[in-house]
Amino acid sequence: MSSASRPIRRRGDPAPIFAALGDATRLELVSQLSDGQPRSIVQLTSRFRLTRQAVTKHLDVLERAGIVNRERVGRESRFSYDPKPIEDVRSYLDAIADQWDDALSRLKSFVEGRK
Repeated sequence: MSSASRPIRRRGDPAPIFAALGDATRLELVSQLSDGQPRSIVQLTSRFRLTRQAVTKHLDVLERAGIVNRERVGRESRFSYDPKPIEDVRSYLDAIADQWDDALSRLKSFVEGRK
């Protein structure tokens, strides 16, 4: 799939990231790549009981979500991890957690004020 035909993840939309990370194989691929070392499909496939084609499909999902980058080196593709989308999702989750903490604090104050 050429980069021109790949859907681009909309900035600020966490859904594609959650969807991409919602699979154990993709989580393992991200874990392998999170050490900062780009890897070929052969290197990534060695830890799975999956075909290269199956692993490539998982990598395509991660790439569309912006979590993985692909670079051609000679005849092979090398895949690397981009932490920015996951950092964005973490910020999103932190903001939601802050909203819940604030709402629970207001509820606590309201309940305690009625005693």
